[in-house]
Amino acid sequence: MKKSNKKKGKLKQKLTDKYRLVVLNEDTFEERFSLKLSLLNIFVLGGVLSFLLILVTTFFITFTPIKEFIPGYSSTDLKIKATKLAIQADSLKKKLAILHDYTIALQPILRGDIKAGIIDSVQLESERIIIQDSLLNASKEDSIFRERIESQDRFPIQNNTATNVKIVFFAPLQGIISQDFDSKTKHLAVDIVAKKNAPVKATADGTVIFSGWTTETGNVIILKHAYNYISVYKHNGNLLKQQGDFVKSGEVIASVGSTGELTTGPHLHFELWSDGYAVNPTNLIDFK
Repeated sequence: MKKSNKKKGKLKQKLTDKYRLVVLNEDTFEERFSLKLSLLNIFVLGGVLSFLLILVTTFFITFTPIKEFIPGYSSTDLKIKATKLAIQADSLKKKLAILHDYTIALQPILRGDIKAGIIDSVQLESERIIIQDSLLNASKEDSIFRERIESQDRFPIQNNTATNVKIVFFAPLQGIISQDFDSKTKHLAVDIVAKKNAPVKATADGTVIFSGWTTETGNVIILKHAYNYISVYKHNGNLLKQQGDFVKSGEVIASVGSTGELTTGPHLHFELWSDGYAVNPTNLIDFK
């Protein structure tokens, strides 16, 4: 016990013994600076300085751009830009998927292989609506009433639903109709004969959702209008608009041609669709 107490006393004495640090002029031995120190003071001062150094270093690394030069840390601006780009890429991916599904849904219209009794709905995921023939065939009384109304007004569909139809269509081409709309023969369009390279105009304001080549119908351009109307222009010579372009009513979008395997000469094959249903263009447009 006495030995341990002696050791503790010696250790305490060593820590508390005072030492004098003197700075002298080498030539004159004049005292310039002196400081009384002990081992305990040195340890305490060293600990405080180390703590302050660590605290200042941590502050600079956390709140200043210096951290960008330390391996393992990345720029805050770079993280923000990367996040924004990731969100934009995800949005573009979704839009591309919607456009892809929409294009697939339009393929039956472009190929002209719509079967009798079935109307392809222009919807995502290529949904199909089957319409029974019995629902499309008018009764004898309905036919007599329709003939009487049509004898009074050449455009019964447009005028009788003026409160519902809020879009005005114009003739895309001035020419002679060589073949009318006929659902029985699956000719869901009107063919307009005109001189080659004659301008084909947009029937109404809209956006180009397809502009390209198909084997059977040649150069095809399709516009989407307000209120879910779609107009289709086939057998064109040259296409003047690209997919995604916005066009105004009467703006030239193509020229008359004779492209595709099913063409019979320079003419325009014009289709008009509403909510996936083929509409007779002559009911809404005056081609004279």
